[in-house]
Formats: sequence, structure tokens, C-alpha cells
Amino acid sequence: MSRLSWILVTLSAIFPAKQKYSRLKFGIRQMQHKVAVIGCGHWGKNLVRNFSELGALGAVCDPDPDVATRMAEQYKVAAAGFEAICEDDEISGLVIAAPAPLHAPLSLQALAARKHIFVEKPLAMNCRESESMIVAAANANRHLMVGHLLQYHPAYVKLKEMTHNRDLGAVSHIQSNRLSFGKIRNAEDVVWSFAPHDISMVLGLAGGEPNDVQIEKFDLTGNGLADKASLTLQFDNRVSAQINVSWLNPDKEHKLTVIGSKGMAVFDDTQPWNTKLQIFPQYGVIKGDEVSLEKDEAYYVSLPEAEPLKIECQYFLDLISGAVSPRTDGAEGNMVLKVLSSADR
Repeated sequence: MSRLSWILVTLSAIFPAKQKYSRLKFGIRQMQHKVAVIGCGHWGKNLVRNFSELGALGAVCDPDPDVATRMAEQYKVAAAGFEAICEDDEISGLVIAAPAPLHAPLSLQALAARKHIFVEKPLAMNCRESESMIVAAANANRHLMVGHLLQYHPAYVKLKEMTHNRDLGAVSHIQSNRLSFGKIRNAEDVVWSFAPHDISMVLGLAGGEPNDVQIEKFDLTGNGLADKASLTLQFDNRVSAQINVSWLNPDKEHKLTVIGSKGMAVFDDTQPWNTKLQIFPQYGVIKGDEVSLEKDEAYYVSLPEAEPLKIECQYFLDLISGAVSPRTDGAEGNMVLKVLSSADR
């Protein structure tokens, strides 16, 4: 379904705005907080599944009534219109997996109804929109969480911990590659499609915003949108970073490399769990006027095997309950948008 269809159908509502709906009871363990997933498409259906498995799914909404009905029947919850969900006091949070141009308007409407928001990346289409969402969340005293999934990946969480503990020494450079063969998009370029996750991870490791962003884009297929790009970021603490994204790589590569004065770390998400995070210890050896690098034996870091999306969904529920502090909040999402906006100049 096109973006225009989403806008016309979702905001004017397939279901009448004031329609009441009955909550279905199926003996699923009741939790204190229930959420509704807005958008049950390619990614939204994964969110529906995870929140259902966590016992927190309260309702679903989709502009395609057949999709909404099918998901509601499969997961034994109600299907309803967006405004009806906003008016439902039993729904504590909304999970927005609609097309990106709708992230801001849907979030603002839901925040006005005092709902907590989990919105998929990107947070918004520009910083003006994202800043209005941050203000609205603060005024409503509600959480605004962005779906930067890899911030919740056990390998990245461990790598970030090691970096901040200086287990790798002083970090000098970070490189992130997100490469694949297709799928070519028509609505957004490869930077907006792929890079938000990598930008979020780099900012988390570098500890702040970059002071300079440079980008080189390539339209190799000639469809008017970049299908290959490289971003270079410079930070005040002398850390540099490079992010490479492409839809035209023969092999899939999701690899994050951190270079420090005591060692290097590689997070390769295409590898099995027991080999996703590898550490390469190193040290300098002074020989006369020359300094050479020596490597100790590399080793893998043991990680708990868990679905990152389920961890992220549980984090949103814990955030609503006040059990955790925000990790990928509106401010973090806005920093990512600033880098994306710099890349568009």
C-alpha cells in the first residue's frame, strides 16, 4: 500500500473515529500495561508477534482491513481504528510501524492522548518534526522511544560496555558496514534505509554528536536515489568513524569494527551467536625509533542468545513501568536525524 493510501486511510480511519470495540478475552496472562501496534506490514508483523509473546499486545491497527482482521484473529486481540485506540484507557503505549512520513503526525496525536510511544526508525522525516515530538512527550510526561534495534543487541551492549570501560584502550576509529544485494527501494535512498542503525551505534560508542559529517553517494542503478554511500564522521574527542551502506554488494555484510589503543573488536551480526563478537588484543612495541604493533591471540566473547527485537519490546514495557532508564529516546533519535540531515545537504 502506498504512503498516500496510508495517510488517507489511517488518519481518516477505516473504522469510524468514535467506533467502540470490544476487547477480546482469551485467557492470555494479563499484564499491567498493554500496547497497540499501528501498522502490521513487513516489520510491523514482527512487533505484533513479539508483544503478543510477551503478553502485552492489546490491539492492532492497519489501513488494510483484511490485514488487520487476519492479525487480530491470529493473535486473539481486537482490531481497531487509530483514534479509537488513542481513546482506549486500557492501552498504555502505541508501537508505530507505519511509513516514515506518518511517524510524527501519528506520534503527536497519540502523545496528546497521553500514550507512551515506541516509533520505528527513523524517528521523523526531519529535525523540526522530531523536536516537536520530544516537546510533546515532555509535556505529556510520556516516553518517546525510537526503534534503533541494534542498541538492544547483546553483542552491541557488550561491545559498548567494553568500550566505555576502556577494555580496548582509547578508541580512535569505528567502522560500520551494512551491505547487501538488494532490495532496491523507490521511496528512500540507502542512507535513510540502512544507516540509522549504524549511526545510532557509532554515536553510542563515540559518546556524543559528531562535529563534522562528510558523505559520498552513488546512484549506480540510475533510479535517482543513492544505492551506495559512505559517511565519514569526526568527533571532538578525536574519534573518527566511517559508515558504508550499499544495496549492490554481492554478499550480505553487517559488521562493526572498533579500533582502540589496546585492541580491536569486531561485531559481525551475520555470524553464529558464539562468534558474533571477536576481540583482537594488541600492544605497541618500541624498537629503536620505530613502533610496531603486536597481536595477542584473538578470542570470542560469550553472549546470551536472545532475539534483539524481543529485548527491545520488553525494554519498552519496562520503560512504561519505570523499571529502566531511556536508552534510545527522542534525544538520541534526534541526534541520528541530525547526521542523516547532514548527509542530505
